[in-house]
Amino acid sequence: MVGDSVMMGCEAGARSGLSFQAFGDLAEAARWYDDWARTAAMPLWWTQGADRVRGGFHEALSIEGEPRPGFRRARVQSRQVYSYATAGAMGWDGPWREAAWHGMTFFLERFRREDGLFRCLVGLDGAVLDDTAMLYDQAFALLATATLHGMDPRGGELPEVALGVLNGLNAMRHPAGGFKENIAYPFQANAHMHILEGAMAWAEHGGQAWDDLADEIVEMALRVFIDPQGVFLREFFDADWRLVGGDEGRLLEPGHQFEWAWLLERWGRLRGRDDALAAARGLYAAGRRGLDPGRGVVINELWDDFSIRETTARLWPQTERLKAELVFGNETDQVAAAEALRLYLMTPAAGVWHDKLRADGTFIDEPAPATSFYHILCACTELFRTAGR
Repeated sequence: MVGDSVMMGCEAGARSGLSFQAFGDLAEAARWYDDWARTAAMPLWWTQGADRVRGGFHEALSIEGEPRPGFRRARVQSRQVYSYATAGAMGWDGPWREAAWHGMTFFLERFRREDGLFRCLVGLDGAVLDDTAMLYDQAFALLATATLHGMDPRGGELPEVALGVLNGLNAMRHPAGGFKENIAYPFQANAHMHILEGAMAWAEHGGQAWDDLADEIVEMALRVFIDPQGVFLREFFDADWRLVGGDEGRLLEPGHQFEWAWLLERWGRLRGRDDALAAARGLYAAGRRGLDPGRGVVINELWDDFSIRETTARLWPQTERLKAELVFGNETDQVAAAEALRLYLMTPAAGVWHDKLRADGTFIDEPAPATSFYHILCACTELFRTAGR
């Protein structure tokens, strides 16, 4: 049965100049996404998104599917490696190995530092533009290497690369616990979440060090990041891991509530930890407070009293909502989440996406960021598993 929010999503699509029939059930949604990924997105981001001259992947494609060359961020290369290794796991019959190793070779050659960590930025000519090792980028180095190693352990080098990152992370540890990020807000939850994701990916291949790292981050999340009264995720802290003051201390991102909920549920099941499972359910409920019934989408930001802080709705929170609904929600809510994400994928060139939906239901005219492919395929993986594909 189609819920009201699904119908509202279709109406938003019509306002954007596109119309489509709502999904009848989750199986139909899975079929649509499977076809979109295999026949449109995976071929397009390899044929147009890969740079055959300079190596690596472009940062973006136009909404018509044309390359938008620019500087190269580490996170784009590692996320695209993850995406094509995941394409192989989904059974795509295209050149997923070639695509994944195209990205990984460039990533290792241009971004890996002597200390085993990865720098954040190089130019089109491969010259180093920023040698900083961002905690966020190390997380995606772990996720990419783990995913590709699981699909094609060519030469057996990727475990050593990952261990180099693990050892290098010691230099980023903070005396009060956790890790310090190299940005204006160095004490934050988000980068830790992605380190958890990368550690859990490597733990699937064995190794106590990866389980230990995942356990350490979850314990910190339960102790520090999650507000004990409201059971929602806080974002920014001071050097003693106390909540920062001002507006940034009041920030609540619905997408991050869903993202942490999905990871904590996985960890909680593996460890048999009821407290983590309860926290995951609380975060899922907090994320749902960010749903805009008019557009049927998750908005970017709330205040910590759950009032609206920012009405724009980016693509990535829709993918995290879908993942969380597939774990915690009923089928009506799962289908609604799949419908909300599809709205962003209805573009002139099949296989790219819109990134930002305005309050009036129209999209900002801008290129499709490559970084979103990781989010979309991660959601597809959960969707296909739930729907039995």
